[in-house]
This record gives sequence, structure tokens and C-alpha cells, in this order.
Amino acid sequence: MDVYSLIPVLIILGFTYFTWFLINRRSKSSAPTDWPLAGMLPGLIQNAHRIHEFFTDILLETGNNFEFRGPVISNMNMLFTSDPANIHHILSRNFSNYPKGPEFRKIFEILGNGIFNVDSELWEIHRKITMSLMSHAKFQILLKKNVWDTVEKGLVPVLDAFAERGTTFDLQDIFQRFTFDNISKLLLDHDPKSLSIDLPHLPCEKGFNDMVDALLYRHVLPESYWQLQKKLNIGKEKNLSQAWEAFDQFIYPAISQKQEKLLLNKTNKDEDFDLFADYIKAYNQWTNGDTSGNVQEFLRDTFLNLMFAGRDTTSTTLTWFFWLLAKNPLVETKIREEIEQQLHLKKDENLKFFDIEESRKLVYLHGALCEALRLFPPVSLEHKSPLELDVLPSGHRVTPDMKILISFYTMGRLQTIWGKDCLEFKPERWISERRGIKHVPSYQFPAFNAGPRTCIGKDMGFIQMKMVAATIIYNYHIQLVEGQTISPTATVVIRMTNGLKVRVVKRDVPL
Repeated sequence: MDVYSLIPVLIILGFTYFTWFLINRRSKSSAPTDWPLAGMLPGLIQNAHRIHEFFTDILLETGNNFEFRGPVISNMNMLFTSDPANIHHILSRNFSNYPKGPEFRKIFEILGNGIFNVDSELWEIHRKITMSLMSHAKFQILLKKNVWDTVEKGLVPVLDAFAERGTTFDLQDIFQRFTFDNISKLLLDHDPKSLSIDLPHLPCEKGFNDMVDALLYRHVLPESYWQLQKKLNIGKEKNLSQAWEAFDQFIYPAISQKQEKLLLNKTNKDEDFDLFADYIKAYNQWTNGDTSGNVQEFLRDTFLNLMFAGRDTTSTTLTWFFWLLAKNPLVETKIREEIEQQLHLKKDENLKFFDIEESRKLVYLHGALCEALRLFPPVSLEHKSPLELDVLPSGHRVTPDMKILISFYTMGRLQTIWGKDCLEFKPERWISERRGIKHVPSYQFPAFNAGPRTCIGKDMGFIQMKMVAATIIYNYHIQLVEGQTISPTATVVIRMTNGLKVRVVKRDVPL
């Protein structure tokens, strides 16, 4: 071989070694290397599987703000932030300058014109009608009825079956099925019975997992990359497309059935409260009575958004909560004692039902749920862009072509807010001297978002979680399977990557 023919090989080997040397030299820093042409994208891709820890490592090291530079001509320059002052500014004080916008709607196109995806008049219509319905006394009655019905006919029989067999199962899967059945009954008056002893596979129920898996990648990777996957129908975009189809096949028939019932039952005795009819009224208000639009599409988008919120956020919180509880048995004992005292149960009496007012007495349980939400906020990332040039309280200039990624996951790990024990699971940090729940501003505890877009289902979520958690804690004991690796998924909604493998044992009370 001619010695000159070795020169290109030696150059490549030298460049490879030099690159390896630089990466290892910088390994003490969490911040990704800013490479010529490629920017910081290689570091982001390298850490994509642990994206939330990656953001947290960087933000804690750099003082809660980090400017990410993408490849040349990629339009991927971003600001990562977990700065409470910035979050208060973006989500509250200067709210009008940070709408969802076309880029957000492009990423979340599957949600259509639902409440999470829209701005201005349509968002106000969605919010107004949904808040009105949720605050209605008959909604509260329906919520309580549905939750306890799903507990009695779904959750308890399944847990009893696993307890009798002594087999392991995925508790995360159980909670996802529970919340899916419950929200489907509440919104569509349809029970899919996914939480049955045989644990049937329902494409719509599992489609939510595929949806959130794809959406985070749309946040952080170049649009050209995921658009190409979408065009070729491969990878996560293929899964997203299949989830979209599964949602439509589940929701549209349920809508048609409800429309038929509405036409047949024009003399509805509960004319002051009808979820379905009121959303049709909202659609007519938005279109000014224009019949050329598609009311079914509007209802599909509306219900899909609410199902997404009702299934994923609650099931995720309950999963992390029971994992944290298993790691902190003293907390479990205190919750059990509170249930017994506040609900006036005898030592040999099982817990079956309690109402919404009684759930508010379970203050320590509420604090424990807040701790789970602090450490593992279901929606762990928020994406914003300004309409007009803005200067954040941190001094960073942000332009309309710049993405701002807010890490709610990191915020629960800030010593400046929660103290040096911020990584510990301590429900006591939420209990006031008067034995109530301490108020923490939403821009410091954004588990339910902050500002005008604060989650309107917050109270509903706590009611449901308390009913489920109290039932399980008082009547059963959850045992973790040893040796499993617990880590958050690299998704917008942070599930457990491999689920939560457990065994369940009945406590010494009759069921």
C-alpha cells in the first residue's frame, strides 16, 4: 500500500481521537459541547434517553438558565429554564405574549382544536364551559359515582385476583386502565372495561403512551427529522399515526351514540347539566351557528384533550406516589392512621366509600400526593415562544423564532425553593401549623401549570387520587419486586420506563 494512501485514514483516526479526547475532557461538565456546524445537538441526542435528568443536571449547574445552540440553519436555538422568576413572567405576568402559537399546534396536531392546543376566543370558550361544568353540583355527584363504580367493579376485583394468585403485575398499567375507564364514562358515558381481570388490550387506551412518546421528540429534534419520519411512516411517527387512528375509532362512535340519545331524549330532566349538550352549545357559539363546520370533529378534539388529561396525569402521579410510599413505610403508616381517624373507621373495618367532603379531611395524604407531584410532575416540560421580542427577568433576550423549554421536573429539585432536603419525600413540608395544606405559588410548584392556563381539573384530580390511594393503602399492602430499574420515560408525560412491578397482599381487614 502506498504511504500516501494512508494519509486520509490517519486524518480520520486523528480526528476521531481528538473528538473522543474533547468529550472526555468535558465530561465533568453537564453542558453539551458546542460543535462547529452541529452545535449542541450531538449532546442532546446522546442524552435523549434521560432527557429530564439531562436538563436538570445542566440547569442546576448553570443557575436555572441555559442557552442551547442547535446546528447551523436548523432554527433549533433554545433556552432551557427552571427559573421561577422567568416562569412567573412567561406563564402569568406576560401571558399574552406567550400563546400556544402555530409551532406548538404543529407539534400537538393530534389534539386538534382542544383546550390544550388553542388560543384566544376558542380557548376562552373551552375554559369557560369546562369550568362551569366541573363546578356544577351534579358533576361532583357524577364524578364520585364514577370513581367508586370503577373502584368497586374494576380495581378491587383485579387487585383481589392478583392477591389470591400471589403473582406480580404492573401497577402503572392498572392505574392507566383505571383512569381511562373512569374518564371515558365521565365524558362519553361509555365504559370500555379495560380494567378487567383478563386485562384486555385496547388500542385507544395504549395509544396515549405512543402519543406522549412521540411528542417529546417533536419538541427537541429538528422539525425536518420528524416530518421525514411522518412522511415515511416510520419510527415514533408511525406509532403516533396508529394512536391517532385508534383514538378516532374509539371516540367518533361514542359521539354518534351520544348524539342519537340526545335526539331521542329531548325532554332531558337535567337540562341544566349535560356535558355533551353543553359542548355542542360551545361549538355553536364558536361558529356563530354556522352549520358548514364539523361538530363531531370539535367534540372529538374536546374529549380527546380531556381524556389525555384525565388518564395520563392522574395515573402517572399515582404510580410514582406508590413507589415513593413503598420506599417510605413510615409515611404509609401515617396515612393509614389518618384514614382511620378522619373517616372514623374501626380497627377491623374495611374502607369502601367516602364522599368528596370527607376526602378533604385527608390532609396528610394530600401532602404526600403533593410531594409525588413535586418530584415527578406528570407534564414535566412546557414549550413556549414569544410573539414579540422579550427580555426575561434573568436578562435573556428571547425572539419569536426561539423555543423556551421550561423544565417543571427540575423545579422540584431546586434547593432555593425546597431546601437542602429537596430530594427527600417529606409530606410534612406541605402541612401548616394549623394542620392545613401550605400554599406554594404555582410558579414554584407548577405541577398543574401556572397563570391563566392553570389546570382546571386540579380538584377533580385530587379527589380521584385520594379515593384510589386511600382504598389501596387501607385495604392492601403493595410490595415492590426487587431488582427492577425505576426511571422516568423521556416523554412529555413522565411514566415509569419499565412500569412498576409489584405484588399485592390483602391487609388483615375483611373486604
